[in-house]
Amino acid sequence: MFFFGFVSKLSHFSLVNVRFQTSNINSFITLFPVSYTPLAVEPVDFEEYLITHPPVVESGPLRDLIEFPPDDIEVIYTPRECRTVYWMVEKHCNHKYWFKVQSHTILTLLNFFSCCICLPKQIFEDDLKRRSMSIDDTPRGSWACSIFDLKNSLPDALLPHLLDRAPNEEIDRHNEEQRKANRHRELFALHPALDEEPIERHCVPEVPKEHFGQRLLVKCLSLKFEIEIEPIFASLALYDVKEKKKISENFFFDLNSEQTKAMLRPHIQTAAISTLARSAIFSITYPSQDVFLVIKLEKVLQQGDIGECAEPYMVFKEADAAKNKEKLEKLRSQSEQFCQRLGRYRMPFAWTAIHLMNIVNSAGSLERDTENSSIMGRRSLERTTSGDESCSLTGFRPATLTITNFFKQEGDRLSDEDLYKFLADMRRPSSVLRRLRPITAQLKLDISPAPENPHYCLTPDLLQVKPYPDSRVRPTREILEFPARDVYVPNTTYRNLLYVNPQSLNFANRQGSARNITVKVQFMNGEDPNNAMPVIFGKSSCADFSREAYTAVVYHNRSPDFHDEVKIKLPASLSDHHHILFTFYHVSCQQKQNTPLETPVGYTWIPMLQNGRLRTGHFCLPVSLEKPPQSYSISLHISWVDNHRGVFNVEVVAVSTIHTQDQYLDKFFALVHALDEHMFPVRIGDMRIMENNLEAELKSSIAALNSSQLEPMVRFLHLLLDKLVLLVVRPPVIAGQIVNLGQSSFEVMASIVNRLHKYLDTSQDMHGRNSLLSSYIHYVFRLPSADPNSPSPGPGGLGGSVHYATMARSAVRPASLNLNRSRSLSNSNPDISGTPTSPDDEVRSIIGSKVRSPDALFHEELALQWVVSSGSVREGALQQAWFFFELMVKSIIHHLYFTDRLESPRKNRFPERFMDDITALVSTIAGDIVSRFQKDLELVERLNTSLAFFLNDLLSVMDRGFVFTLIRAYWKQLYALQNPTLESLRLDFLRIVCSHEHYVTLNLPCSLLTPPASPSPSVSGFSTHVQDQKIANMFELSVPFREQHYLAGLVLSELSVILDPDNDGLVHSYPLVKMIVTLCDHDSDPRYADPEVKARVAMLYLPLIGIVMETLPQLHDFTGGPQGSAVGSSGEDAEGEGNSMISQTVAMAIAGTSTASPMSRPSSFFFSAESSRSLLICLLWVLKNADELVLQKWFTDLSVSQLNRLLDLLHLCVSCFEYKVTATKSKDMKAKLEEAILGSIGARQEMVRRSRGQLGRGHENLRWRKDMTHWRQNSEKLDKTRAELEHEALIDGNLATEANLIILDTLEIIVQTVSVTESKESVLGGVLKVLLHSMACNQSALYLQHCFATQRALVSKFPELLFEEETEQCADLCLRLLRSCSSSISTIRAHASASLYLLMRQNFEIGNNFARVKMQVTMSLSSLVGTSQNFNEEFLRRSLKTILTYAEEDLELRETTFPDQVQDLVFNLHMILSDTVKMKEHQEDPEMLIDLMYRIAKGYQTSPDLRLTWLQNMAGKHSERKNYAEAAQCLVHSAALVAEYLSMLEDRKYLPVGCVTFQNISSNVLEESAVSDDVVSPDEEGICSGKYFTEIGLVGLLEQAAASFSMAGMYEAVNEVYKVLIPIHEANRDAKKLATIHGKLQEAFGKIVDQDGKRMFGTYFRVGFYGSKFGDLDEQEFVYKEPAITKLAEISHRLEGFYGERFGEDQVEVIKDSNPVDKCKLDPNKAFIQITYVEPYFDTYEMKDRITYFDKNYNLRRFVYCTPFTLDGRAHGDLHEQFKRKTILTTSHAFPYIKTRINIIHKEEIISTPIEVAIEDMQKKTQELAFATHQDPADAKMLQMVLQGSVGTTVNQGPLEVAQVFLSEIPSDPKLYRHHNKLRLCFKDFTKRCEDALRKNKSLIGPDQKEYQRELERNYHRLKEALQPLINRKIPQLYKPVLQVNSDSFSRMSLRKLDI
Repeated sequence: MFFFGFVSKLSHFSLVNVRFQTSNINSFITLFPVSYTPLAVEPVDFEEYLITHPPVVESGPLRDLIEFPPDDIEVIYTPRECRTVYWMVEKHCNHKYWFKVQSHTILTLLNFFSCCICLPKQIFEDDLKRRSMSIDDTPRGSWACSIFDLKNSLPDALLPHLLDRAPNEEIDRHNEEQRKANRHRELFALHPALDEEPIERHCVPEVPKEHFGQRLLVKCLSLKFEIEIEPIFASLALYDVKEKKKISENFFFDLNSEQTKAMLRPHIQTAAISTLARSAIFSITYPSQDVFLVIKLEKVLQQGDIGECAEPYMVFKEADAAKNKEKLEKLRSQSEQFCQRLGRYRMPFAWTAIHLMNIVNSAGSLERDTENSSIMGRRSLERTTSGDESCSLTGFRPATLTITNFFKQEGDRLSDEDLYKFLADMRRPSSVLRRLRPITAQLKLDISPAPENPHYCLTPDLLQVKPYPDSRVRPTREILEFPARDVYVPNTTYRNLLYVNPQSLNFANRQGSARNITVKVQFMNGEDPNNAMPVIFGKSSCADFSREAYTAVVYHNRSPDFHDEVKIKLPASLSDHHHILFTFYHVSCQQKQNTPLETPVGYTWIPMLQNGRLRTGHFCLPVSLEKPPQSYSISLHISWVDNHRGVFNVEVVAVSTIHTQDQYLDKFFALVHALDEHMFPVRIGDMRIMENNLEAELKSSIAALNSSQLEPMVRFLHLLLDKLVLLVVRPPVIAGQIVNLGQSSFEVMASIVNRLHKYLDTSQDMHGRNSLLSSYIHYVFRLPSADPNSPSPGPGGLGGSVHYATMARSAVRPASLNLNRSRSLSNSNPDISGTPTSPDDEVRSIIGSKVRSPDALFHEELALQWVVSSGSVREGALQQAWFFFELMVKSIIHHLYFTDRLESPRKNRFPERFMDDITALVSTIAGDIVSRFQKDLELVERLNTSLAFFLNDLLSVMDRGFVFTLIRAYWKQLYALQNPTLESLRLDFLRIVCSHEHYVTLNLPCSLLTPPASPSPSVSGFSTHVQDQKIANMFELSVPFREQHYLAGLVLSELSVILDPDNDGLVHSYPLVKMIVTLCDHDSDPRYADPEVKARVAMLYLPLIGIVMETLPQLHDFTGGPQGSAVGSSGEDAEGEGNSMISQTVAMAIAGTSTASPMSRPSSFFFSAESSRSLLICLLWVLKNADELVLQKWFTDLSVSQLNRLLDLLHLCVSCFEYKVTATKSKDMKAKLEEAILGSIGARQEMVRRSRGQLGRGHENLRWRKDMTHWRQNSEKLDKTRAELEHEALIDGNLATEANLIILDTLEIIVQTVSVTESKESVLGGVLKVLLHSMACNQSALYLQHCFATQRALVSKFPELLFEEETEQCADLCLRLLRSCSSSISTIRAHASASLYLLMRQNFEIGNNFARVKMQVTMSLSSLVGTSQNFNEEFLRRSLKTILTYAEEDLELRETTFPDQVQDLVFNLHMILSDTVKMKEHQEDPEMLIDLMYRIAKGYQTSPDLRLTWLQNMAGKHSERKNYAEAAQCLVHSAALVAEYLSMLEDRKYLPVGCVTFQNISSNVLEESAVSDDVVSPDEEGICSGKYFTEIGLVGLLEQAAASFSMAGMYEAVNEVYKVLIPIHEANRDAKKLATIHGKLQEAFGKIVDQDGKRMFGTYFRVGFYGSKFGDLDEQEFVYKEPAITKLAEISHRLEGFYGERFGEDQVEVIKDSNPVDKCKLDPNKAFIQITYVEPYFDTYEMKDRITYFDKNYNLRRFVYCTPFTLDGRAHGDLHEQFKRKTILTTSHAFPYIKTRINIIHKEEIISTPIEVAIEDMQKKTQELAFATHQDPADAKMLQMVLQGSVGTTVNQGPLEVAQVFLSEIPSDPKLYRHHNKLRLCFKDFTKRCEDALRKNKSLIGPDQKEYQRELERNYHRLKEALQPLINRKIPQLYKPVLQVNSDSFSRMSLRKLDI
């Protein structure tokens, strides 16, 4: 079946008229149609066209496409489903069949849903990533530790015949065969299903069937008391406490043993199998927390009240049976006596109740085995119940209950009112019942949800329900429900039951003995005792039916209450003789002589009919004392109890499908029946209706139907509507006069329909159709003469044709109707002559017209009635127009079917007057839509939908050209007023009409478009040669196209309007795109499976290609570019004609001449991703299925610009349909958690969300309500199962593959088209760009092998395209091929290797070398390994081996240098790979990763392009880690490299002369000098060809470097960078750039001032690695640069954690000290790390240049750290033995550098003696004092802290102790004299500084610190006194003039060790 559907809004058609002018042609030619409106086209006369153009095709799929199938419409009889084995009453069931219309093609709907069953799994690279060798899976050192032997490895399989020379045509043919083999035929089957059905069709209503609520199965297993002395009888029933209503009939069951039953043998007849049931199915429509299952027990009547009889059950225990044996025997004996004598009578005994929902809830939910069962459960719940949702009875686990306590019945509290009080009390915690003494027993019940189709089940009428395999098996009884509230379901099965419930009797005033009272109930068919009918249902263990029933006896109670229920099977036909007779008996419990067992004490009765109506309800009846006499029903001489007062209360309830129990319905049916039977006079109630006043009564009864109760009206709805239809068609003749009941019947039908819609609004489908009414039309309605049992048409129904005449028009007419057209208006009498003088006269003349033939047709009468109706009648019909439309359509079809006219020509099927009525009806309803849409949008939407479905249906049965004119008439009225709401309605209408199952056939897909007589604008081109008009017409929305493809033309016309951005955004794009998606969804229709047929269907949509091309700038940019710019073929700047897109003006001159006025495109108008995707898949569908020759011909006519636009569109399609499912599969747990918390949204849900947002209007269409419901259901399911994800991935993978193959097919057609033209280069460049883009996307292996084949063929045919024209694309191609060479999929590698090899060979054949490809491949590999995380070197090595193998196998080129060049290239690539492997091993080690990238970059010292690439890769890595200083250094090095080669290329004085210019920025930059012998000249091909080797590129690098320095806080370096930049901008006179630079310089210098003392650049650590586990790092030492304020513990923790994770936590140790490491003493199986904090080290001479903080932290190469030690090995000792080792480290490069760790290349140690250590300490203290004293502003706290440390008395090893140790004696060693003297002078300086500090402190302190100041001064004076003798002692030898002093004595006295 063909799928269609449109959704929502449609814009007005703006007049877009873009013309292209040429100097040679005077006419205008446009790419798209010139301005028009859809109304400008008259539809073709469809039927006439078919007659004049008979199909020339033989039988087959194409012939079927042209013609409607002969069995398109079929009226079928569907047997009614009968649940029971036999029908209940044959004569009552009017029909055993449903009478419905079906189209055979509907069955093909199933095909759509099974389309994805056999999809092949497409293999994608990303799906295999986890299974391939990832970083974590790669064995450590696998490639890094060994040299891979490339020559001995195995290649992939070689492609056969690759090296053979074959003609291009043969290659193309082979590629096409391979490409088109095993393709998926149905593109839309792979597209995500729409949330709304793609076809807009009425859902088939449910078959009318018997109502059931939620069904509960109760099995009664056993009943056991403490003593077993007599039979006990039990019953079950459901009660609703809140509603105070019994909600089921009684279920009687017998659990007595056979021995106990034998006690009643004299009174029991043979038990029917139906009365032995022990399980029952209860139905609950409204489950709630107030439902109780009540169990009542009765026993055989015996002497004594209930308490006395129950006492033994409460006293005796089973355990004491032996002890009480005699008493029990006596009790049993008494019971046997009572059973023998009173066995037919019962007495109340005990009761208990179960709170049903407690059982259900405690049982827990039941996990269904299959998903289907749970779905069915939900559906049945929604369909049958509207109770509390928390009270579901469908999903709980079966529970077995054991009830142990029963409450004895109270004789005076037996009524239902008392029971409700007890039940309410049971729910309270402090229940009164719990305090009562219970009767102990054990009743076991099983409670479970009822199965769908239980076996051995009996209905409440005792009919066997299918399946019933064996009639001898104990059955399960279905228990009839008495719903707590009304249930609105029509009768479909026969049921005629009566329930008699005696309630109470008051014999208090009756004289005589009447105490043990029972009531005998009989159903009588006369007054003779023998007239009792056997229609009373038996209880348990008895016959099915009996003639009498007795109530239970309350002992010695003259005014008893009753709780019995007597169930009676009513006869189908009742008469006045039927009545219920009640006989009251006194039962003698004690056996006395001459005393009868039962004594009659009263009689009463209820006649069943009263004035023909069944009597039901509550009755309070008088009781007769004496036996009624003959004819007692009318006797007046009867003696009554209590003076004829009512003393007996009884309730009679009927459950009947025969008796309506509604006075208004009864009267109507009675009158219709009287007409049918000709029984006059008719007695209804107290009225006697004669034939002469029957008309008035009939009309009043019809009008009074509105007053009937809703529930009985619904139950008898089918019969009621049937009778009304019959009255409309055949008004009766009463007393010789025609009774025109049409208007009354039509009005009341409208009223009934509206009433149902109003009060039963929950039972509506998505189109607002009431399910009861739609099922009536679909299954029940039939023409009165259409009897399935007598299919021949003929009169039937109410009394035959003699009594019926034609229906006349109503007296009220719409003023809009043209009353002067007598013929077109008169349906009743076409022979009326003359023209009435006024409209009213005409109406009266019509009403009084002659009797018409009995074959009056309902649809004609209905149309007439509707047209002439007005006022409230017409309003009622409009409110529910769908009902009358569908009724009319079914009537039409029945009429055609039963008159054998379905085969007749459509033009002759209906009289012209009927056609005129339909025209008038459509016109007036369209007018209503226009006039009312602002007042009542909800009504208008329903009306619009109904009209659309009506016309859709008429297309199957009426003249199709006539229906097209109706559509046009509708269109004309709605088009007159431009409004978004009307446009939305118009689109809804179009969507529904185009949902016709023969939509394609209706569009005449095989018609040939004849050229117009006069020259008209053509769609197809920009070429200057003469157009082929037939081809042109196929691709344009021309007049011939829209005439002959009428519906398709309407759709495409509207689409082109909506896609026009000039529509002011009035209509959102999504709904319309959804429309076109569903339009193109022919794939699932098996009728169009044949390729030739599908090509014909695609012809209907060829203009879509041009429409979408025009829309390209507004489509969503799937390539990731910025939204708001026109979508191009890529995100790159397009240069040249081949890359350029058509501007938004779309104005291109033919043959390159002038252009016309541009079209304005609002920049804010863009389509959403969903809209764009939908449009693009429609485009692909057309391209896939259209005839290739037709496409090729059209492409020939397109200009270069248009072809390039088409290529841009294909480029966008590639991105749009890229496979992206794997991204959701590989989410980490964090992402999944975030998604679960925040909520996720899929593409389909997002589409629904957008549609909801975009349709935000005051009133919503019902269809959107469904969408919203669907959305809520989907959003609740946040996570999908694995199977669902895999299924989605399967479909998405196949969609991506098929979409790209369609694009590839189109590219091949374009190549074939343009290969012979002069402008092929520009177009072929675009083709190549699309191919490359598709390779870059995530593609399946299947697509890529075809893509590579196309690429090889393209390069083979046009080698100059790649090697001369598109040089950048050559680089792109090499990169794509190389990436595919590393694929884990062997087929991709095989094809990529083959393509790469042929690329080399073709490049070589052009110029005897392939330097271009060689360089591009090398650069591509470099870029690939530097940026790709998913790169796999093992597979790339295999591909390299494959390329080597091809070179060895290539016999043609064996004698050339080509094989050697290939080998050199492959080995070079292999070397790059080896370095790359190590990088992959250290992905998580940032320092090692940067080291490896540094090494690889260094390896490209002679290849500037590649080195630049790697430097930029390093800069990127540094930026990621926020190492901005290092990133800046990389960029400076890059700029220096560029400057070196630019200076060779161009001599421009303002450019830097080379890297020397940059040495002020960094001393490291000189390594970029191009001075070696093997430097490549920049003039060579392929060298320095990147965009950075230009002046602009250099400027860009320097600007990036300045920005990075600024982010690093190194503003001084920013200045140095701009010193290089400023001359360049000055030379270019670029004042704007200079202004910017100077602004940034001002900002930088400002920050230097502002941040003085606040900047911190880094912390440095020496890190040494020891142990074989480190591999190359073993015994290597580095200086690490870490972020500022990094603690030693932080870097220690980081490195220990990283290597611990890598080698194992127990395998890594951190050496805690800084002493030299002896590796021999270390554990060889462990890894050791030594980390030491180091500081920058400067010689004294350096300090004069390093003044600022920046100077002291930039260009650092030397670092120092100190280690204290003593000669005996301890780290610390006394002052005189404390030595210190000072280690100075020199790195290979200065910090900051292009990496964060630098090797230590030189180490120097200086060992200080104890006195030298003391000198350094005193110098340090003196410096601290001086700094604190002269600090500005002064810091008193810091000054006091330093003073306290200097002169405080508590300081250990303070200055005094130092002086006493080293200055107390003159050293004996002359070498220490100078140290002694130096220390003495230090102390002098120290005391002077202390004095200055004290003075300064005194000036700073307040009064509160004066004492503290005095204490400091005292300490100072004590220290000075103690030091005085020590510092004044001089060494005489130092002052002897003869002593020669060496200048390097200090050096000689220091113990210095050098370690290089």
